[in-house]
Amino acid sequence: MSYEPDGHDQPPYRPDGQQPGRQQGRQQGPPQYAPQGGRPQQPSGRAPQGAGPYGGPPQGRPQGRPQPPRPPHGQDQYRPGGFDEPTQAQPRYERPDYEPPRFEQQRPGQGYQPGPGQPPYEQPQYGYSEPPYGEEPRRKSKVKRWIIAGVTVLALGGIAAGTMAYFEIPPFTDKGKDVSFGTPAGDKNGAAKQAPNSKMSMPTGPKTDFKNTSTLSDGTQIGVATVTGKKSGFTGKVWVWAPKEYSDPKFAKSGFPVMIALPGGPGFPGNYWMGTDLGLQTSISKWYHEGKGKPFILAMPVLNPAPDDGGVYWDGSDIPGQPKMGTWLTEDVPDLMRENFRTIKSRDGWAFMGSSTGGFAGLKAVLKHPDKFKAVIASGPDIVPDSSLWKGHDKEKAENNPELLAKQLIDKKGPDVYLAFQVGDNESNKKTLPDVQKFVQTYTKGPIHTSLRVIPGGQHNAKTYVPNMGMGPMEFISKVMEGPVE
Repeated sequence: MSYEPDGHDQPPYRPDGQQPGRQQGRQQGPPQYAPQGGRPQQPSGRAPQGAGPYGGPPQGRPQGRPQPPRPPHGQDQYRPGGFDEPTQAQPRYERPDYEPPRFEQQRPGQGYQPGPGQPPYEQPQYGYSEPPYGEEPRRKSKVKRWIIAGVTVLALGGIAAGTMAYFEIPPFTDKGKDVSFGTPAGDKNGAAKQAPNSKMSMPTGPKTDFKNTSTLSDGTQIGVATVTGKKSGFTGKVWVWAPKEYSDPKFAKSGFPVMIALPGGPGFPGNYWMGTDLGLQTSISKWYHEGKGKPFILAMPVLNPAPDDGGVYWDGSDIPGQPKMGTWLTEDVPDLMRENFRTIKSRDGWAFMGSSTGGFAGLKAVLKHPDKFKAVIASGPDIVPDSSLWKGHDKEKAENNPELLAKQLIDKKGPDVYLAFQVGDNESNKKTLPDVQKFVQTYTKGPIHTSLRVIPGGQHNAKTYVPNMGMGPMEFISKVMEGPVE
């Protein structure tokens, strides 16, 4: 309780004799004590409002409530109005063993304690509450402790499980377990029997053993397998993912479109699109439900046959004397998808997407094989081949140049292809945007259809490209793609 100089709230009487507050007559110093039987001298004025002697219980308590004991007659008599004046013949009255309770919360064993046969003292209420003494507070406290202990155990258990899942410690992770994307239908050799007029293709087999690398929040899984291409002879990893709709019973007889997603940089030994941090998989599902895209199955192969050592890369092409990465991407990876998934027979269900070097490889693949692939989303791509491994192989280099391939396709008058470009206006290579703009202006004619999204403030990275794919490029190619179809 704070002291107010206007006297509305007086502090309790204290044994050292100092009692600040309003005092009529401005008497200074401690009160005097009279001989035994008298009453201590009290400066004229009122005692604290609502309090008894020594800061005791407030006046006007309800009837039936126990009252604190009063001293024998002649010793410190209590009167509601305050203290009486002492008589001179009475001896000094002292209670050295008594400390009056203050206007603050008291604990058991502090302040006033009743003597033998005396009723218990009830703490006055001054804006706070003191729980009654006895067994009930201890019971409540015990329950509270059990609750706290239970919550703590659950929290620690959750942290431990999350940590074990993060570090991929069984049984808190599915990583490494078999992933089934559907059993190939057909005879014992896995060859599917297909209706002649069907647009979809059942899995042909043989079935590939995919292992889980990640499980998304919607329950879908990303699997990986090490594959040896029958046509390229190259052995590398391919990550795959199918949207939730692929397992929906209503699409059990439907073929789904496939998108081959290529990374930038070396693209070895991993493909960064298989990670969940960029959100490519969840974005594909989101765009499908928003009506902006198709429910693509993703194939995410390695792009190069080795690390990018000293700036050496393979352009996703069949460079003489090198692993046949062009055949790997355009023949072996699609064959893997047909063996294990319900796909679409025609090129209307096949597309590429990629960024940087992967954007170049996807663009070149569609222009070189328009009979197999219909569309590409190329983000921040190179426009011409520039691998140092092309040295001495000018003819083969020209056969993998998107500019020359586009001219040839125009001259042949088809088939139609759809090229969706997106480039940031803050790319690290300042030539990227002008080169793409020049390509679009020069070759958008006849069977070549293009769109270009310039990303304001966009930089040369996948985190820039993924969210912007849903703002035009994905919708552009999805309008001409098919799936799911029966």
